[in-house]
Amino acid sequence: MSDLRIENVVTSGTFSLDGGTWDVDNNVWLVGNDDEVVIVDAAHSAAPILAAVGDRTVTAIVLTHGHNDHITVAPELSKATGAPVLLHPGDDMLWQETHPGVEHGDLADGQQIAVAGTTLTVINTPGHSPGSSVIHVPEAGVLFSGDTLFQGGPGATGRSFSSFPTIIESIRDKIFALDPETKVYTGHGDGTTIATEAPHLEEWIKRGH
Repeated sequence: MSDLRIENVVTSGTFSLDGGTWDVDNNVWLVGNDDEVVIVDAAHSAAPILAAVGDRTVTAIVLTHGHNDHITVAPELSKATGAPVLLHPGDDMLWQETHPGVEHGDLADGQQIAVAGTTLTVINTPGHSPGSSVIHVPEAGVLFSGDTLFQGGPGATGRSFSSFPTIIESIRDKIFALDPETKVYTGHGDGTTIATEAPHLEEWIKRGH
């Protein structure tokens, strides 16, 4: 565990859903050591992600959810590294919109993924999308929240397959139940901590987003 490190690669592109397209910057996270690494999310461009991986073995490409900006280059990364692509089956319909006919492995709630002497635990947190999942690394005190929790509130729920009451339930019952000191590394923008966000839950419920 002592040599475990977390690296951030920011890639830029577009997110499209329900007929709209938006420019976005995405956080891609690498969790591992000098020998092996897990890639969390596969946004926009493979080259900078592969450059950050270098000659390390990629054990898995874990997708926090199926929106196109998080899965853009998943098949390309899989082909380049030989690693399986893992996505919760609740987002299969989103995956098929971007990668029709391409198969992926399934993530399950509670699934554990070993890398670099530590364990990543998958927690299904529906709301932003049905298959949205966060990745908890207890030994490192880190949570990769995808688009479920951000600095200042929950992920967006105004589009297809999303639900505000569901994301609130996921955040309250599954994320805020973790150690308050847990660092939250998000799918876009700056990170935060559970302790910083938890006191604001009722404000988010009142404002409705």
